[in-house]
Amino acid sequence: MTYCLGIITRSGLVIAADSRTNAGVDYISTYRKLFDFSVPGERVIILCTSGNLAITQSVITALERDIENQTETNLHTLNSFYDIAHYIGQKIREIQDRDRPWLERDHIDYQCSLLLGGQLPGEKHKLYLIYPQGNFIQATKETPFIQIGETKYGKPILDRTLTYETHLEAVAKCALLSIDSTMKSNLSVGPPINLVMYERDTLVLRHRLQLRLGAPYLAKMRKLWEESLRKAFDAMPNLEWEYGDEAGDVFLD
Repeated sequence: MTYCLGIITRSGLVIAADSRTNAGVDYISTYRKLFDFSVPGERVIILCTSGNLAITQSVITALERDIENQTETNLHTLNSFYDIAHYIGQKIREIQDRDRPWLERDHIDYQCSLLLGGQLPGEKHKLYLIYPQGNFIQATKETPFIQIGETKYGKPILDRTLTYETHLEAVAKCALLSIDSTMKSNLSVGPPINLVMYERDTLVLRHRLQLRLGAPYLAKMRKLWEESLRKAFDAMPNLEWEYGDEAGDVFLD
């Protein structure tokens, strides 16, 4: 399991991912799940992966080989983010079609999902979710964040705090809190955490961060967040109970 998160706002993008891969209670390992295919000054392309690790690694390797071999179609030759998302979707289908019979024979889940974000010259910055089937959707002003992997624990803070107008620095803090909340509730998500922040129209990825296990900032953030939640909880008014006239009364709609 993993947790990857992409957030788009008017001023840019924040994309983050954990690095834990859990193959059982006695085998936990870490693999990078955030990949940078950018060309500074020309294009910014960030990918996050979730799902079957062998499939996602094959997809990333195929994308890298197309660039190295200077094939006619690759991440550095396509001129729209829509075409890039379509091209990655085709790679997912090709690799799944190749490996599916063998994985299905042993009842292994072969599916994967990817987050794609960045900007090309002449286009707005964009964020896509690419499904296991190779099709995809785009984040919008009304739905400015996309999650893949273990999504449920980190979603409430996103729903309550984010809008398309939120400042990028605040978005970055929110992304880390979302991942930390997920780590608190699910051991299959864990550090190192990789996070990037992209300022729109710069075509350069200036802000990168990796937080390893025991990182002082993570510890400080978790402590402050837990203290703030306790204070907010203590400030909530007590319930205004209704009492029946007789013991055993049942309240009916």
